Amino acid sequence: MYPMKFEPILKQMLWGGERLIPFKHLHSDLAGVGESWEISGVENNESVVANGPDKGLNLTELVRRYREELVGEGNYARFGNKFPLLIKFIDAKQDLSIQVHPTDELAKKRHNSLGKTEMWYVIGAAPGAKLRSGFSRQITPKEYKERVLNNTITDVLQEYDIHPGDVFFLPAGRVHSIGAGAFIAEIQETSDITYRIYDFNRKDANGKTRELHTEMARDAINYEVLDDYRTAYDPEKNEPVELVACPYFTTSVYDMTEEIGCDYSELDSFVIFICMEGAARVKDDEGNELEMRAGETILLPATTQYVTVVPEEGGVKFLETYV
Repeated sequence: MYPMKFEPILKQMLWGGERLIPFKHLHSDLAGVGESWEISGVENNESVVANGPDKGLNLTELVRRYREELVGEGNYARFGNKFPLLIKFIDAKQDLSIQVHPTDELAKKRHNSLGKTEMWYVIGAAPGAKLRSGFSRQITPKEYKERVLNNTITDVLQEYDIHPGDVFFLPAGRVHSIGAGAFIAEIQETSDITYRIYDFNRKDANGKTRELHTEMARDAINYEVLDDYRTAYDPEKNEPVELVACPYFTTSVYDMTEEIGCDYSELDSFVIFICMEGAARVKDDEGNELEMRAGETILLPATTQYVTVVPEEGGVKFLETYV
């Protein structure tokens, strides 16, 4: 097995921008691309391998073929043939809807699916760009419904001005939305279940409003109030910095100008690198070597024992995540 790249799955959205195509160095005339699904095992949206002997296979076929060798023994026992993470880049030219995702328990009951816990890493932010996460004060399910109906739900959501490097952890049940001008990397459970709470009364090209899931969301929301919904961390050069550790993924950021070795010999999981700035050469213990540059995502199979990352001139910044 070897480090793999995948063909991006580009999604044109009502709110999509124009930054993803150049960020990923793609030759495409698509406009309004809101999301690039980098690594996906979502049914009917499976990523396809772009390099090496397994080129052309999709992620579900890969898991079925390689099982524990690809994802790790514990992950295969836990998730079977379903790849457990979905990796995206998101470019919001307009505000996304206010939404919430169900827990695993509720999603299993309602949809026979995983729920969705996720995280955001801010890659870029236009002046005035914001993210919403959590409630700014305590409200009840009754007040929630009233505010959705009278268009004031945003008045009780915590809103943050954002800057590159900001991190938000979003456990299932936390109300959230991505604001206009935000450009982010998103790591989440493999689930495409979203309850849309409020969509600013937007209409599509046919003059129709999008479906809302106000009632389903009411029972999925965690109404707790926190002092701060951001994830605090101290940036470091040439050292991995852990951002999030939860049952669904562990994610660190690397901001490197020097060569670094990553020892995965004790880790029973695949590893994903999500490159946000610069470029580097990635070499594994089997003699495989791959270039990684901004806008690219690499999957290292669970059989990988050791990786050396050699930044090119100017350095490299990337996220490392695994289960």
